[in-house]
Amino acid sequence: MASPARALFRYDRVLLERFPQTCGGVVHGRCLRNPPTNAELRHEFAAEQSATLVRLGQRSPADIAPLAAWRRTFSAFGVSPTKYRSAAEALLRRLRKAGAIPSINTLVDIGNLISLRYSLPVLVYDLAKTSGTVTVGFARGDEAYYELHSKTLEAPPAGEVIFADERRRVIARRWCWRQSAESAVSDTTSEALLIVEAQHDGGLDLVRTAAKDLRDLISRFAGENPEIVFGTRKAAEFLAD
Repeated sequence: MASPARALFRYDRVLLERFPQTCGGVVHGRCLRNPPTNAELRHEFAAEQSATLVRLGQRSPADIAPLAAWRRTFSAFGVSPTKYRSAAEALLRRLRKAGAIPSINTLVDIGNLISLRYSLPVLVYDLAKTSGTVTVGFARGDEAYYELHSKTLEAPPAGEVIFADERRRVIARRWCWRQSAESAVSDTTSEALLIVEAQHDGGLDLVRTAAKDLRDLISRFAGENPEIVFGTRKAAEFLAD
């Protein structure tokens, strides 16, 4: 992984020692534009949703290997995977129930498109709204989190897996369950990080392909000349830092 992205995002050593199967892909975009999604991307997003429903058929999302692995991971750090579903599983279930995922903005739609395509969680956050390196690790219990569409301050319990910046502000709770309101991208976002993760056997190859697709979609739709750095790593490579 190129050093700029490495300096912005990391996994805690203790977390990776407990979950050594973790694979992460990071896409760092600068000089971005995040307008309402244009017609071409809306068409691709709609086509991906239709293709996803065909692939899913009558299967339960819980039977899909990447989603099943996230369920096991949630259970392993004490979270019910039925009460709190990974972002990828929740998105897929929402698509099946509603028949369509509405457009939000360019970067969010790109992240959702890739999440549906690969059944992997994709986190998209505005770097201007975070401080220093963001770390995935176990909560201490003194972190601060505002849920999307809520002004209520929460503190994740000690031991929950979270994304947190150097101010101890939480970007995402329960690993890949839900993002914070503070970190969400908006129409003013010009620099963002997109994180795609896997826990299943063969996950690194899937994450690598998904990260490349994220890079390509950002290049096409998120600005005239965006600067993009991306990379993928398995747990042992993160621990080598």
